[in-house]
Amino acid sequence: MSLAPLADPLSVRADGYAPVAAAIDFLVENFDRAPSLDETAAVVGMSPAHFQRVFKAGAGVSPKRFLQFLAARQARRAIGEGASVLEASFQAGLSGPSRLHDLFLVAEAMTPGAYRKKGEGETIRYSSANGPFGRALIGATEKGICWLSFEGARTLAEQVEDMKGDWPAASFVEDAAFVAPLAAKAFAFARGLPLDRPLGLYVQGTNFQLKVWQALLEIPLGRTATYGEIARMIDAPRAGRAVGAAVGANMISLLIPCHRVILSSGVVHNYRWGAARKKAILAMEEAMTAA
Repeated sequence: MSLAPLADPLSVRADGYAPVAAAIDFLVENFDRAPSLDETAAVVGMSPAHFQRVFKAGAGVSPKRFLQFLAARQARRAIGEGASVLEASFQAGLSGPSRLHDLFLVAEAMTPGAYRKKGEGETIRYSSANGPFGRALIGATEKGICWLSFEGARTLAEQVEDMKGDWPAASFVEDAAFVAPLAAKAFAFARGLPLDRPLGLYVQGTNFQLKVWQALLEIPLGRTATYGEIARMIDAPRAGRAVGAAVGANMISLLIPCHRVILSSGVVHNYRWGAARKKAILAMEEAMTAA
């Protein structure tokens, strides 16, 4: 597929994400009492008017809209709509992969032989970067992004060790200059903005994991699916537990959207980087698609 170049969307400086991330954390923690714009702006040390502009630029939605969707997501049962949201999206032709992913993400999977070598001959360049959901660790080869994780329960140093454990035979080079433009595009994509060219991903996994991750890419922006629905979509209806393990093994958070998988009850629970971060991402995605 050939794509015409689009306008450069990368208008948010990397360091400009810090107040956005802090505000998102504050709103997620306090959404039940609906903090005012003035209160939230004070938390990040900005005037309300300036904060409104900074948040909209970094998150893609206004603070009020983000808070509304965060509360709505918490309050309702996401799959209480009768027919499966995921199955309906397939029937409507909205996925396979979803329209945004079809246009702007290009995933390349390792060959079985390369997978057995666990990264042998690969050089992974990595660095931490600011994003709308806080500090992230990004690793990439010339083929594309192969790791994206968020700060949370695990420190940056521990995340680096996790990355090296998943790619034990690769060589690693800390390289902020290499990662910075990839981070900017990754976070622009996550905010629903167009890119000037597709963003490459480079994944390694078993055949079963690759099937699950492909199914994750097919969940439309602003929607969720259950583990059971994912299992049915890959023709393994009794493999819900194995699907859960594959979702948890995803190395490229946010871009391969494991955050869109929830319990059949609609409850937002386990996420490698914390349930609060998962709720924030889902609320932002719903707000963007409802705009």
